[in-house]
Amino acid sequence: MSIQQPLGPRLHKSHISVAQNASGRHLNVPIYELSDGIDGPTVYIQSSIHGAEVQGNVVIYHLIQALKNITINGKIILVPNCNPVGTNIKAGEYTLGRFDPVNGTNWNRGYHFDSKQIEDFAAKVSKNDKVDLIKHEFKAALKASIDEKLNQAWGLGLAQQLNLKLQRIAVDADFVLDLHNGPVSTRHIYIPEYAKESAQLFSIPHCIFIPNIFAGALDEACFCTWWTLSEELLKRHNTQCNFGIEAFTLEMGSQEVIDFSEGQKDADSILGYLASKSVIDTSKYRPAKMQRIGVYLKDYKTLFTDFGGMVEYSVKPGDFVKKDEVMARVLNIDDLDNEQGVGQVLAPCDLIPMLHFPSASVLSGTQLFKCFTNFFEV
Repeated sequence: MSIQQPLGPRLHKSHISVAQNASGRHLNVPIYELSDGIDGPTVYIQSSIHGAEVQGNVVIYHLIQALKNITINGKIILVPNCNPVGTNIKAGEYTLGRFDPVNGTNWNRGYHFDSKQIEDFAAKVSKNDKVDLIKHEFKAALKASIDEKLNQAWGLGLAQQLNLKLQRIAVDADFVLDLHNGPVSTRHIYIPEYAKESAQLFSIPHCIFIPNIFAGALDEACFCTWWTLSEELLKRHNTQCNFGIEAFTLEMGSQEVIDFSEGQKDADSILGYLASKSVIDTSKYRPAKMQRIGVYLKDYKTLFTDFGGMVEYSVKPGDFVKKDEVMARVLNIDDLDNEQGVGQVLAPCDLIPMLHFPSASVLSGTQLFKCFTNFFEV
């Protein structure tokens, strides 16, 4: 990664090669780094790990414009369009950028997490070691492990190569934000249960609280590592180490859509979080006073179809839907001449749909809706 000329006294742009195509050309992504040289936390924000999820790029654009005129305590690293391979996998007018086309791997499931490494590291930590020293040494250990994986003799699949190159940059961050989109979706955020209070720091109305368990995504790779280390040290020394690491997945509306005005609102929401964490020195941005609805991951349900057909979606993402209310109507082409020609999908309980399938043509077994159930006010 070579630093280019600064774009201003506080903003530098560099590039990193995340992949190489069959012609041998490197696919580079830009890295924008902003800092005023003041001690403080590091923030890492990336967008478009799934190729069709493009709204985060305009959010990063608005962030850069705002941050040019705000004092930064620490450093903010912004990586838009972090997966150019996925962005360029097109079939007609659709972007098929959710999976590595060669190996079939989800682009967001190849990050590093090693519970044995965490246990071994914890065993070497003294009870009197300072938190800053532990963080410094463990970050070095994580980078070494990632480098070892990237350089292993047997190689890695494309998705894991790309993920690890990005994660190596994110290792230094205290706050990690991964910007995503759903198919047809309303805004929502994934929040680790231990950081539940941070739900109030984003201007996002729907919050999913996820266990402090690694399931493959970037946010989990970042926060689970430090949460697990904290728990290991608590068991060994009966001392609570608060490393101050938080990581979130922000779902910023529907995929395949760029909306500059909505992107400004999303950027303002992120700036409100950064102001609350004292990363930026301004009173302009504050979390909005709004109703926030939460759900635990176990109650975030997928409604699958037991039919195939043509679907009209009768409710919108974010709507409050009562049990037995019609969520969709289904046209059955083989029964247009009788009463079976149109069916209904009814809500199995009181719920709030967060997203639905993007197409009207539906196979049996399709994830038609993803919904909040047993939800509560945050």
